[in-house]
Amino acid sequence: MWPDNSGRSPRTHRLASERLAPAANVTSFSAPVGTAASESVTYKTADIDGLGIFYREAGPPSAPTVLLLHGFPSSSHMFRDLIPKLAGKYHVVAPDYPGYGFSDAPPIDRFTYSFERLAEVIERFTEELGLTRYSLYMQDFGGPVGFRLATRHPDRVEALIIQNAVAHAEGLSEGFDPARAFWKNRNPETEKPMRALLSIEMTRFQYLHGAGRPDRISPDSWTLDQALLDRPGNGEIQLAMLYDYRNNPPRYPDWQAYLRERRPPTLIVWGANDPFFTVAGANAYKRDVPDAELHVFDGGHFLLEEYSAEVAALITDFLGRHLSDRVE
Repeated sequence: MWPDNSGRSPRTHRLASERLAPAANVTSFSAPVGTAASESVTYKTADIDGLGIFYREAGPPSAPTVLLLHGFPSSSHMFRDLIPKLAGKYHVVAPDYPGYGFSDAPPIDRFTYSFERLAEVIERFTEELGLTRYSLYMQDFGGPVGFRLATRHPDRVEALIIQNAVAHAEGLSEGFDPARAFWKNRNPETEKPMRALLSIEMTRFQYLHGAGRPDRISPDSWTLDQALLDRPGNGEIQLAMLYDYRNNPPRYPDWQAYLRERRPPTLIVWGANDPFFTVAGANAYKRDVPDAELHVFDGGHFLLEEYSAEVAALITDFLGRHLSDRVE
């Protein structure tokens, strides 16, 4: 689903058949607040096999770790509001993948841009930081990265927090049709809509499409993303990643098997009006983890831009119950 030229506002692009999915009464939640936690956010770079991996970190290192894995075309910047809200009780770590945010972005002839490779880098990153146990927050691209970590090291994963990231075929909407054509036959013609996806119009669209609270979405978000997308050579990096996405759906059965066998505590928060990832994909997790907690919001792809306080409250309550022996 690409933006049209009708002049309609983002809220007119509704996935009407999915808006009535079961939802939590999100208006009743209040977020934990802590000035000290806000002031504790630090910005660092780790050397991972010669790659500089930028990350944001907050909260007491002795507390349970929440590893935040960002989506496309963003970076750890997408967690800027969530991190301080969790840092009062949790050790929060949010890295930028190679080619994203403020991490190194070597050209495609010097680095293999694939989800497999990104997962390897983030795996090494966790080991470098001594993160032996963590809860995974996965959004968009964070899903394929995070599920690779989880299936490789299931004993390291204490809980899953899934936000608009899929592990079931029905989770991919018609918005993926241009990508499907690209995956089937990569050529200059099928590449055109993929290059268009890297434009400022499409970056802004990804933030505003289906937003329930568009006045809460800061233009800082898509402006920063676009500035980084526009760096020389970054377009080719993103095309490589978009093409490699074709290797994720064949892995879905493995990820589903992990969920069924391990039954990790799972919290699902979802923007119902995401043009790419459907509410059907959110509900599908319940087949594998029947006890998963699902909360659907009237929002878009980048849910935290609108509902960071509500999501933080859900995470704090969820982890407080499932990690009660480790949370002070």
